[in-house]
This record gives sequence, C-alpha cells and structure tokens, in this order.
Amino acid sequence: MSRQRLVVKIGSSSLTTKHGALSMEKVTEFVKAIAQIKLAGHEVIVISSGAVAAGFKALGYPNRPVTIAGKQAAAAVGQAMLMQAYIEQFGVHQLTPAQLLLTRQDFSDETRYGNAYSTLTELLKRGAIPIINENDSTSIEELTFGDNDMLSALVSGLIHANTLCIMTDVNGLYDDNPHTNSQAKKIHYLPYVTEELLALAGESTSKVGTGGMKSKVSAAQTALSLGVNVFIGKGVQQETFIDILEGKGDGTYIGSFQHETVMPTTKQWIALHSSISARLIIDKGAEQALLHRGKSLLPVGITTVEGKFTTGDVVEVLNENGTLIGKGKANMTSDELTHYRNQQAAKQDTTKHKQPVVIHRNEWVPHIKETMKR
Repeated sequence: MSRQRLVVKIGSSSLTTKHGALSMEKVTEFVKAIAQIKLAGHEVIVISSGAVAAGFKALGYPNRPVTIAGKQAAAAVGQAMLMQAYIEQFGVHQLTPAQLLLTRQDFSDETRYGNAYSTLTELLKRGAIPIINENDSTSIEELTFGDNDMLSALVSGLIHANTLCIMTDVNGLYDDNPHTNSQAKKIHYLPYVTEELLALAGESTSKVGTGGMKSKVSAAQTALSLGVNVFIGKGVQQETFIDILEGKGDGTYIGSFQHETVMPTTKQWIALHSSISARLIIDKGAEQALLHRGKSLLPVGITTVEGKFTTGDVVEVLNENGTLIGKGKANMTSDELTHYRNQQAAKQDTTKHKQPVVIHRNEWVPHIKETMKR
C-alpha cells in the first residue's frame, strides 16, 4: 500500500459516554487505531471534537450547557482534558501529538492561512500527529465553521490529504433514515455527492455533538471539490484505518479513490475563504476563455464593474446571466480597469499593445459547482 496522508475526524459522540463525559476507553481505542496506521508509514492529522463534552462536568454543569458562555467555558476546561488524554495515550506508542486550535479568521486571513499550512507541514515532517479543534473558547457564532465536519474538510484540502475519514456512530450513509425505516439500505460507494443526498441527510440527534449526517455530507462535498476522497463510517478497532485504506471500512466511500488533482493551497484560499471586494460581469467570449480555454481575464471581456478594488483584492466574476462562475485576485485596481475600458469605449486602438491582465489564470478559480461539473 502506498504512503497516504489521512485526515481523521472524530465526533463528540464517538469520544464520550452516554452521559456526555469523556470516555477514556474510547479515546484509548481511537489512539490505538491511529497509532497503527501511523506506524505503518502513513501520515495522520486528527480533527477531534469533544472539548465541550469533556469539560462541562468538571465545571459542575449537570448537562451540556446551551449558552454561548457556558459552552466556551466548558471548552476551555475540556480542551486541556482532551489533549492530556491524547498525550498520555499516544505516549504509550512513542508518538507525539501537537495541538492546533483554529478559527475562521485563521482561514480568512491569507497570511495566517499560509502559516497554518506551514505549521502542519512541518509537524508531519517531524513525525508528529497534529490534533486540531476549533477554538471554541474564543470563536463567535457568526464566524465558526458550524461544526468540525466542515473544519475537517477544509483542513484535508489545505494539507492535500488523500482521504478524509469522518468517524461517527453510524456506519455510513443510507437511502433513507435507518432509525425510522427498517428497510433503509446502506450505501457502500458513491462517486460524488448529489443534491438529493444532501436533502436526504438528517440533522444531529446527539446531545453532545453539533453536526448531523447532513453536515457530514456537506463536508464530503467540499472535500471532493478540493480533490480529497472521503469515507464516512464507524469503527474503533485497532485495524479500523488499515481496513478503511484497503476498502474494507464499515461505512460509505465517496469519490474516485484514484489519484486526484488537489487544488493548490493559494487557490483554495481564493475559492473558499477570501473576502469579496467587487464584482465583474463578463461577456460570453471571456466566459469561454476562462472556463474552457485556460486563459486570463482581460479588460476587453468585461461589460460591467460593480464596486471598487485594488491590486490583490479578490473579486467575483459573473456571466451575462448574472450567474457566479468564479473568483480571482485582481491584477490591477478598479481605477486602472476603468481607464482601459474607457480607452476601448473611445475606440482607441488597443490591439497594437498587449492587453493588461485583470485576473491572471494562475489566480483564477472557477466556482466550485462549475469545477464539479467538469
């Protein structure tokens, strides 16, 4: 088996007791399985939920808190407890875990995004096992990932993983809700995520977690768009991740499971995390050049400019029907673009000189839905 890079996402319900406390037994079993795949020569990044579930009992809450302050306080206590458990258990296997707490701001800021990539790359190079969670103690609701399912998808793309394993307490996806329909059939393999599957997937029924199957399917869709294959399922045996890599996992495989072209990190940032400064509406010729001929965007193809931007800002590009077709980094300011467009409107001869590039093809990213069509 060739060396692979895995991102393993472990949900709260997979790490806690039925009463919501951290289960050392479950942590130990997952660590054994992760250690085995690591010692087999593969690279592993862990996205671990469980901080709030682990911490609320220690603060005297009888149940998982529902207020933001209560959740953040429980996370502050529980994150330390969770990492201590990982340190102790990985130490048994002479492996070193490393903690990273990320927020949406770490992804939306291009410099911090690049720093996260560099840190993770160096940790893997040094043989460590990064353990990532959202920084629940400081994140505000409007700027969270929503759940660790989406965080795991974004990290798997960032670090150019081969496979994202989303571990849960359900053994994969079904064609109906298995809790209400005993005739529901398990789906063993899907080449891609359909809108019908997204509509079918349900919300969370766990009291200790935030993401249901819908969030897992949505995360899978994002991971696939970044060139990462996905497994959704369960298992805490020592051979769990070896089995998953060999196609014998207890769950659903999504993707081609062949060598995928992973979207470059810089383009991932443009596509998923950047702030939009303005909009450009382009004609049909420019649309064809961008989407099908690998060309850069030139002033001549732009019909309308909505908003102001400067060099390096990210702008959205829409076609004549107003449909978003992609995003890109501006190679000039909006004032410079206006100048060139005025020259064209005045019918000055611009064909004698090479036209300036508004968005270079290396800094252009088709809309994810457009990417998935091809």
